[in-house]
Amino acid sequence: ADLAECADCHIQVAQSASLLDKLLPDHESCKTCHDVEDESTCTTCHYEDKFEALIQTKSELIFNHSFHINDKGLECKVCHEGLSTVDYSSELSNPNPAMVKCYSCHNNEPGSPAANECESCHISTANLNPQSHKSAMFIDKHKFAARELGADCMMCHDNNSCEDCHVASGITATNSSKDFYQPYTPGNFIDGIKQQRITRIHDLNYRFTHGIDAKGKTTECSGCHEVETFCSTCHASVDHDFALSGVMPVSHLKNNFFTIGVGSGGGEHAILARRDIESCVACHDVQGADPTCITCHLDSDGIKGTNPKTHPTNFRSDEHGDWHNDQGSVCYNCHSSAGPQSISGVGFCGYCHGAK
Repeated sequence: ADLAECADCHIQVAQSASLLDKLLPDHESCKTCHDVEDESTCTTCHYEDKFEALIQTKSELIFNHSFHINDKGLECKVCHEGLSTVDYSSELSNPNPAMVKCYSCHNNEPGSPAANECESCHISTANLNPQSHKSAMFIDKHKFAARELGADCMMCHDNNSCEDCHVASGITATNSSKDFYQPYTPGNFIDGIKQQRITRIHDLNYRFTHGIDAKGKTTECSGCHEVETFCSTCHASVDHDFALSGVMPVSHLKNNFFTIGVGSGGGEHAILARRDIESCVACHDVQGADPTCITCHLDSDGIKGTNPKTHPTNFRSDEHGDWHNDQGSVCYNCHSSAGPQSISGVGFCGYCHGAK
């Protein structure tokens, strides 16, 4: 006989838009293959001599089977893993998918096909803490859980969660474990809130090796540090006692780091900026406020083609840009000859809007 498909028994699933629907098989679906009137065969499905209707567990989740099956083309086994290895689903500790399986699509990665908000799947967002988080000492010991192989804190947390205690954006000097940082909530004897000590995350020699992590993107430095100010403590100060004071990246010392002239391509700095603009941000404000950039990247005359190319091809295809109505738009840091009240067809506005 042919192997049964999931839909042969769970016939309602493909049309179900809610986990409140009846998704377990009943006698009507079973009798297409089984003799449901023969009491001697009841134990085929009803184990432990409990000859009663299967009771569906109430779910606290939002899930649309029809959408995932019919619109997204997902097979049952993508989420319900392990069923092909057992005779009865009861042999599995939990035949339903774990949250980590949902996270394979519902994440914040670029190009993610699904939303990551808790409300997308959870009917109620109250008390969603995993069992491991309910330990009385979890706050003190959570760093060990975070370091475990396979730990994925970002499934539920973002950097803001960590910054409630581990705030380093204001620490630009010693940044040692003795530094104190006042949390956002005032403390008193009732709520038990007290000053938080910045936890030492990096080893004592990290300043000599941190460049490897920063360059390789293995660590998101900006999650804790204000890179525009934090990095310059060592990399720009000439009167600091750190060994790295005044260091300029090797790439900046190349003869062709800057090339001037329309069509020159800008030299090595343009190549590096297109490849990894985040590295530039460590020292420079790439949004135009840094005089290092706008010394050249400045459109003060409103004449197209006379200034270094900054934007990629088709950058202006977004006709709904904020430059149309926001006087504080970042565009006007460089395009200084224009504003939302400028005359159509003149200067910067004339790049798109011809003279009338």
